[in-house]
Amino acid sequence: MSVTTAAAGDRQGMNTFRRLFARLEIDERLLGMVASLIVIWVGFHILSDGKFITPRNLYNLSTQTASVAAMTIGMVFVIVIRQIDLSVGSLLGVTAMIMGVIQARWLPQLVGLSHPSIWIVAVISGILIGAFLGAINGLIIGYLGVPSFVVTLGGLLIWRGCAWWVTTGQTVAPLDDTFVLLGGGAYGTLGDTGSWIVAGLAVVAIAFAAIHRRRRKVRFGFPVRPVWAEVIVVGGQCALVIAFAATMIAYEMPSGAVKHLAELKGWTIPEGGLSIAEGIAYPVLIVIVLAVGGTLVLNRTRFGRYVFAMGGNPEAANLAGIDIRRMTLWVFVLMGALCGIAASIASARLQSAGNSIGTLDELKVIAGAVIGGCSLSGGVGTIAGAILGAIVIQSLQSGMSLLGFDASLQNIVTGLVLVVAVFVDQLYQRRRRL
Repeated sequence: MSVTTAAAGDRQGMNTFRRLFARLEIDERLLGMVASLIVIWVGFHILSDGKFITPRNLYNLSTQTASVAAMTIGMVFVIVIRQIDLSVGSLLGVTAMIMGVIQARWLPQLVGLSHPSIWIVAVISGILIGAFLGAINGLIIGYLGVPSFVVTLGGLLIWRGCAWWVTTGQTVAPLDDTFVLLGGGAYGTLGDTGSWIVAGLAVVAIAFAAIHRRRRKVRFGFPVRPVWAEVIVVGGQCALVIAFAATMIAYEMPSGAVKHLAELKGWTIPEGGLSIAEGIAYPVLIVIVLAVGGTLVLNRTRFGRYVFAMGGNPEAANLAGIDIRRMTLWVFVLMGALCGIAASIASARLQSAGNSIGTLDELKVIAGAVIGGCSLSGGVGTIAGAILGAIVIQSLQSGMSLLGFDASLQNIVTGLVLVVAVFVDQLYQRRRRL
């Protein structure tokens, strides 16, 4: 009798939590990922004797995640339409190598070293090259009907080979000084003032979006959250933004970088030393802009509606007049363009372009998207969840590196996490069908 009473109490407690989540309109899977991320961070912080949850490590984690997160945004579109792209890491590699050659060997001969146009031409070239290579994948998949698994698996090998042939395996360095800022580093940041401005704008945007969304629901007669629930959700989002900005600002520029900057600016360093806050890194800002743009495209445009329609039921979407082949082409063009942006971030962070850049990034990107809630059966996925998934993957690798684990073990853990994520997704899909 007591066991039955305890079980009933547990079920009642679970139902209470579910009702609370329903009132708050919080996705249980997203909340589960946040909880998992907290457990991972706390666990590594304890095991590393307090070295993981520090401004320095979190700053490095944010810049390391940026290139993978940029590609994960594109992978959401790809997986939602029931496709896959195994070539993103190799595509990043060949694009980075070409951009490196453009800015280190070709353009300096035409416009001179450190010309202000070099980084602009390099980035635009990388995006266009990535989009072109993505279009090749999209044409073969969409118009020739070859399965995306086969096409992109072949692309993984082809583009990696092309990356080697660009310079016959030689690493391209040094890259343009302004281009290198796109990777973060000591000087590629907004600083304290810029970071607070960005955080303030983000808080205003979150509040405005919540008010606008609530008014639209009321206008069309849709149910809305209680005011207390709205305040909790919006307040929590704003608190996360402020906490992130404060953490990035808490990380101070290394003394060597401060000394070098003082020499360039002609500053006099006081006896107690000069303290300069790093703030939000440029690559993180780029990913934030891409995430906002991707979310708007996915949820607020006809293109996004077509993407979900294709993933939900391709046959019905085709009968409804959606050009499946053309949509597939444009989704892979988008994926390629984002690989070009990711190549800019990755090569700028490393300050060089080597033949191995982007190796196994396809594993991180797919794992991040799946962990973030993208279903391999299509029709389901969010940009925010995918980026959170990318942070989970990078946190695991960063934590294991901090503890001294080698790369092979990191790959094993990442692979296991991917398998578990797919298994959990299958359980979730079965639960939804019941």
